[in-house]
Amino acid sequence: MMALPVAEWQGRTSRLWAALDPALRERLAAASLQDAVRLGCDLLRTKEEAALVQLCHQAPTGKEPEAASWYREQGNREFKQGRYQAALRLYSKAASHEPPGSPEVSVCFANRSAALLHLGHFEVCLEDIARAESHGYPDRLLPKVLLRKAECLLCLGRLQDAQDILRVLESKFALDRVMTTHLTRLKKLSQLKVKLHEKERCPEPAREARGGIQGKSEIWEENNNISGASSSLSLSFDAERGRHLVASQDIMPGQSLLKEEAFVSVLCPGESLPLQGGEAAWDTGATNADLYCHHCLRQLLASVPCQGCSYAKYCSQDCADVAWQQYHRTECSLGALLLTLGVFCHVALRTVLLAGFAEVSRLVGCSHSGDKDLQNPEARCKPLSEAPDAGAGTRGIPGCGSNGRYQSSYQALFHLLPHTEQHSAEHKFLCTLSVVAICKQLQAAGLEAAVLNQESRQQWSKPKTCEKTSDELSPELKTVAEAMLRHVLQLQCNAQAITVMQELGPGDGAVVNKKPVRLATAFFPVLSLLNHSCCPNTSVSFSGTAATVRASQPIPRGQEVLHCYGPHQCRMRVAERQQLLSQYFFECRCRACLEELESGVKSLVPIRNSFCCPKCQAQMQGEEDTLCCSNEACATSASRENLSCRLQDLQQQIKKALDLLRVGKADQAIKMLLKCQMDAGNFLSPEHLLMGEMEDHLAQVYATLGKWQEAARHLKKSIEIVEMHHGPSSVETGHELFKLAQILFNGFAVSEALSTIQRAEGILSVHFGPQSAQIQELQEMKACLSELPRNILQRT
Repeated sequence: MMALPVAEWQGRTSRLWAALDPALRERLAAASLQDAVRLGCDLLRTKEEAALVQLCHQAPTGKEPEAASWYREQGNREFKQGRYQAALRLYSKAASHEPPGSPEVSVCFANRSAALLHLGHFEVCLEDIARAESHGYPDRLLPKVLLRKAECLLCLGRLQDAQDILRVLESKFALDRVMTTHLTRLKKLSQLKVKLHEKERCPEPAREARGGIQGKSEIWEENNNISGASSSLSLSFDAERGRHLVASQDIMPGQSLLKEEAFVSVLCPGESLPLQGGEAAWDTGATNADLYCHHCLRQLLASVPCQGCSYAKYCSQDCADVAWQQYHRTECSLGALLLTLGVFCHVALRTVLLAGFAEVSRLVGCSHSGDKDLQNPEARCKPLSEAPDAGAGTRGIPGCGSNGRYQSSYQALFHLLPHTEQHSAEHKFLCTLSVVAICKQLQAAGLEAAVLNQESRQQWSKPKTCEKTSDELSPELKTVAEAMLRHVLQLQCNAQAITVMQELGPGDGAVVNKKPVRLATAFFPVLSLLNHSCCPNTSVSFSGTAATVRASQPIPRGQEVLHCYGPHQCRMRVAERQQLLSQYFFECRCRACLEELESGVKSLVPIRNSFCCPKCQAQMQGEEDTLCCSNEACATSASRENLSCRLQDLQQQIKKALDLLRVGKADQAIKMLLKCQMDAGNFLSPEHLLMGEMEDHLAQVYATLGKWQEAARHLKKSIEIVEMHHGPSSVETGHELFKLAQILFNGFAVSEALSTIQRAEGILSVHFGPQSAQIQELQEMKACLSELPRNILQRT
């Protein structure tokens, strides 16, 4: 995810820190954010800046016409092989590398429209055809694109529009003297005319709207004092828990508690997903940066590229324009630097740009006041237990306005704890040099006016050329650097990962396999009020840049509303959880931790995910490198390192099996997975999560072959293990049941499918709400099965 700068820059700043005079290190360690920036400006020397420039070459974001041409050729190759999804991505990469005004970009859009037509995305195909035409698509090739447009219009039932296009084409062909060049197109035109007449004679019946498919509407009453929160919550404060949210009435599972749009979000590039095999001159992998809109985070089908860089891509021209106006006009030329310095630095810069310099300057100025309220926002708070009413009680809480309302605003964000004194001095030094480097680059690139909101609209079209003459940062950019440093430090404790369920493989099978993926890093000022628990009572889901928090279990009035920051009791032991939570600068005292620490209740996680004896299959135990069989009669011992190596080898074999499935070799994938299963049984606990994952993979392969009973058998075993680890009402169990419902539906196991749909619906509606895509799909399956003739329902 690269929240922090690349390892080479971290190493360089670490060496620079070690070489500093001890007195200067001490001074930096105790420095305020303002003083840290001043010192950082002096310590970021030319040599360090030059090294950073070199590191930026590893993450190029400029336009490369050669790359555009190469990607287009690769896309053509994939298209000819019938691999339209891969072709689509490659044409998008080609378009992102075409410089502004290049006539070749129209060819990229036209080629991409052909792939979209084959994939059945007719509306988006028409959008790409319009883009090709507006970017000067060559007249000599226009008939080909117009035929494609007519075909799309026919498929969408827009018969009059299709007829108009066909008439234009007939006129074009009639005027062309060299008819032989258009023989193929004339044949296509003739076929489309026949299709048009058939559709005119026999119009398709309008589809009936299914009754009951619309999900239940959610009851929602807005909170008067907390923006985006339900009226069932109240904001409270005490010395131990700081600001936190409490149930002001009894809350039921599935009830929506909070709906908040991110104040700021930045897409995380993520891991590369292969588009095609073989060595390549340019990267043919698709990362999150290629798959999701950089502004609204919607999944991309046909991206609109940024005019200035090859990195930023959008789902529409509207998103591209809004992003450019709000922040990208400043960020565009800094793309490589921001990728090098990590997502936290990028979020910090974008936060300042969205807030506007006037508000940033005001709050930074307030933080310099002697009472130090903004250096430790909660230090002056008093417990709210005696507050006469919620509005009056919240007025003294940092982040609240004078009316006592806590809003999802920059003021609330600025008041989130930066924990300036708890961060290590070396980490603060790294963050300081990084934000100073960004501000120096802003000044050197002539972007200071854009940052300070002093540009006229006419100047927004492109960044200025370098006009910098002095190395000294302006006072205004020092203010920006100080705010950015504050936000980078805040992010360690307050960053919220926006996650999505990402499809594995092409996504065109009867059963869709998905995994959760970190898509972006964001600031949610209101969501940040939720404290952590290793056994939370809420579930968070995302739609684009919006978060929704729902109760995952009953929450009685007066109980705190809690959210899991990552370490969950189902996934790790208390010692591991406490170690991971140390980055948040608190010791977790939740019910799960107290039970394990004080009551001596041992976590089942290590037992379930343990190694077993190669001879008798009993659990292996021991804290050191040598593990011993728990069966005294056996007394077998084995090296932990050796067993860990076997586990790694097994995971590699599973990956190879999935690669075989990806290229259509399902039979070979089954053989390899069954062998992996046999090997795993010799040294892994039967309840090990990997055993469940293998059952899930086998179910996926059998579903690909249409062997629904076999697929269901394996998936049921996977569900048993998932339930054991995560609980019967967990989101993980819900996702597995959703897949089982798809398999049973496709296998015509009607009775079992209906009961599985009901259970999956019950779990997933709690976590994602009744309007979610998965609930809608489950309801469609249920409606479809319910419409079957009664004799079929009775037989199954």
